[in-house]
Amino acid sequence: MNPIPPSRRAFLGNTGRLVAAGSILAAPVPHVHAAQDNTIRLALVGCGGRGCGAAADAFESTAGPVKLVAMADLFENRLRSAHANLGKQYAAKMDVPRDRQFVGFDAYRKAIDCLRPGDVAMLTGYAAWRGLQMEYAVEKGVNVFMEKSFACDPPGVRRIIKAGDAARKKNVRIAAGLMCRHSPNRQELIRRIRDGALGEIQLVRAYRMQHVGPLPRRPADADELFWQIRNFTCFLWVSGGLFAEMDIHQIDEICWIKDSWPVMAHGVGGRCANSTDHGQNLDSFSAEFTFADGSKATDVVRYLPNCHDEFATYVHGTKCAAQFSGNGHASDAIIFKDQRCTAANAVWKAPPEPRTLWQAEWDALLDAIRNDRPHDEARRAAFTNLADIMARAAIHSGKLITWQQAMASNFQFCPYLDTLGKDDPPPLSADAQGRYPVPVPGVWSEI
Repeated sequence: MNPIPPSRRAFLGNTGRLVAAGSILAAPVPHVHAAQDNTIRLALVGCGGRGCGAAADAFESTAGPVKLVAMADLFENRLRSAHANLGKQYAAKMDVPRDRQFVGFDAYRKAIDCLRPGDVAMLTGYAAWRGLQMEYAVEKGVNVFMEKSFACDPPGVRRIIKAGDAARKKNVRIAAGLMCRHSPNRQELIRRIRDGALGEIQLVRAYRMQHVGPLPRRPADADELFWQIRNFTCFLWVSGGLFAEMDIHQIDEICWIKDSWPVMAHGVGGRCANSTDHGQNLDSFSAEFTFADGSKATDVVRYLPNCHDEFATYVHGTKCAAQFSGNGHASDAIIFKDQRCTAANAVWKAPPEPRTLWQAEWDALLDAIRNDRPHDEARRAAFTNLADIMARAAIHSGKLITWQQAMASNFQFCPYLDTLGKDDPPPLSADAQGRYPVPVPGVWSEI
């Protein structure tokens, strides 16, 4: 049994003091050689909860053996904590001495350099640098597992697409952290939908309504650049923002159900009047997607306490409705008698799945590597990310945003990401009250 708690995103506790970026914990070492030729080596780039959860899933995979041989992060304390926690539970699957633990903006390169072609770089840090790091891994002939989200703006999306195309030509495998695609229950429901069990799909409804706390004012002794990076979901240039980070899963489900990409998005959003949030996020979002056949899909989000919570996706066809997923990405695949989505109205319900979605995505990647099968999730992941960006831009700007506009846009939150260092300023700063710029519909533009 996987000893990781149910929320793999909460693997590690709080992080502490950061080190000067660009340093390493020890001198670099030559290329790593595994004890067994069939051992797939892993380099973990991004040692937060997602990274540690992904490492645990790789360790638990039935398609092993694997071994973690290098780790990289911007924050020394987080790397140390991750190494200690993983080492307690998976000591036999770790070989990461101090001289293969790297810290800084260039740490990803040093970690990937410890791998051979055919090994796996785990890109689980910040979306802002996902494309840059993916490019380097593909250039080295290294397979990639990359966590969501994948880009913060349209140029970042196109960078993922281009790197994915290069990977395909080199027979490099790319796995993307949209793990719901690997759910057998969802796959079976998709099969039934395609076979006409629901009739013609008229509407898809997705909800992610749960309390998420506000960002407090930056402490006077906290470095501005690293404060923003550490609190990545609160800053659009680092993560794309909380909506883009979290709701990419719901938007991916919508596009999967429709088997197409939206041609247009619009929506509304805002903040409650008593908000104490110092970050850039709104606290309420409602997006509507239009597809080429004229059908609609909605995604409703609220991050406020003491309100109705819901975390699910529903599909409505001309014959009946279905539930596609449930709370916490649960594989609650259900078909109902009619449009009433209640337990008592179910006519088919999928059984419990034998493994977690996160485990399933790792099993698929490692199996593809071992059996020399294609595994190319880059373009699909990038397109889902673009749909995500479309919706965010429509909500933030108050405008209708088309797929063509989003794909062609050259807007960037931070044009100098590739050369950003510890002594450089971040692309935005706070006002006199310590608050960062918040989107204002009718004024704001990000496409």
